[in-house]
Amino acid sequence: MKKGIHPENYRLVAFKDMSNDDVFITKSTAPSKEKIEVDGIRYPLVKLEISRTSHPYYTGKSKLIDTAGRIDKFNSKYGKPKS
Repeated sequence: MKKGIHPENYRLVAFKDMSNDDVFITKSTAPSKEKIEVDGIRYPLVKLEISRTSHPYYTGKSKLIDTAGRIDKFNSKYGKPKS
């Protein structure tokens, strides 16, 4: 890695998925005021709403979207298209 191309605050950071408590460590410049201890080492903590372990696209668990209801709602609000 070249010297002097990364920001000064580029360091190991713990990211915690709040929906399933999964924690992973990676390098980041993300700001953090909280800390967490992982395997006896303290890291800055960044809390996430969703991550690779809880996102439906990555986990294979998809949600059913009511597209017919959305179309009906759109048509009732803006009228049906004229053919």
